[in-house]
Amino acid sequence: MDPVTRPPQSRSFFSGFTRLCKGLALVLVAGHALLQLFPFAVSYLALIPARTIPFAWNLITAGYTEQTLPGVAISVVGLLFIGKLLEPIWGSKEFFKFIVVVNFLISICIFVTAISLYYITTQESYLYTPVSGFHGILSGFLVGIKQLMPDHELSLFFLLKIRVKWIPTLLAMVSVAVSFFVPESASYLPTVLFGIYMGWLYLRYFQKRPETGLKGDPSDEFSFSSFFPQFLRPILDPVASLFDKMLCGKRLRTLSESSGLVLGGNPLPGSDPIDASRRRERGARALEQRLAAEKLAAADGKEEGASHGDVSESV
Repeated sequence: MDPVTRPPQSRSFFSGFTRLCKGLALVLVAGHALLQLFPFAVSYLALIPARTIPFAWNLITAGYTEQTLPGVAISVVGLLFIGKLLEPIWGSKEFFKFIVVVNFLISICIFVTAISLYYITTQESYLYTPVSGFHGILSGFLVGIKQLMPDHELSLFFLLKIRVKWIPTLLAMVSVAVSFFVPESASYLPTVLFGIYMGWLYLRYFQKRPETGLKGDPSDEFSFSSFFPQFLRPILDPVASLFDKMLCGKRLRTLSESSGLVLGGNPLPGSDPIDASRRRERGARALEQRLAAEKLAAADGKEEGASHGDVSESV
């Protein structure tokens, strides 16, 4: 083909994926291919509560094992595009740590829930239904985007505009509603719900903030009640405050005192919720700049394609 008439290559929307995300995407594809070649492998890779002991490794492998083709397609696309936004802000190490820790916590919660439901209902299906998939981590990623740019608006189906901070809540509501009408989807529901909660738990209390050396995001804008409508918050805040004091307040006081971040009884900049707000503003600006750059590159690609078309016609 003549170079003049060669169609332009996409340089923006389908580029810029990180090496870590591409490697994890390859793991997801390879895991799905392995199940297609050897179906019995699902007993060793997926989370089957009755077999978790002694096959304890499925607490880790279940999150990276997709049993269906639509599942692996959604997981790979979500990982690549969301990872392209979050990893540059969090850093590769923290991004990978988030995936590993949240995946393990999700598996632990599903295992405990399945065992509990079995003892309550005596239905063996809770023990022998294989549960796996990366959708729990994707749900946690949405919480990370909520933390960084909560007021950014997205257009759903070109009709409805919704702020990013409500996306995890909307996903949870839709997942619960669908499970009532599509029984097969009920197996995905615990993973989605635990993914949202464990993603928030990790970011709220345990993610290390490199600018201060402290952990978590104690701001009110990222509290547990921020996932719910305003009228429910007076009911949820007193309960959530108990966990804040146990998991967050004591840690922040200890770290502040040990690192000299308290002066005259007041926290220095970077050790209070104001710093968390500034961090979100920086993250939102970085995300918006990246999105704007991609839109500009896409527009340039279209113009370049049009100019190539004109040249080819003239030739």
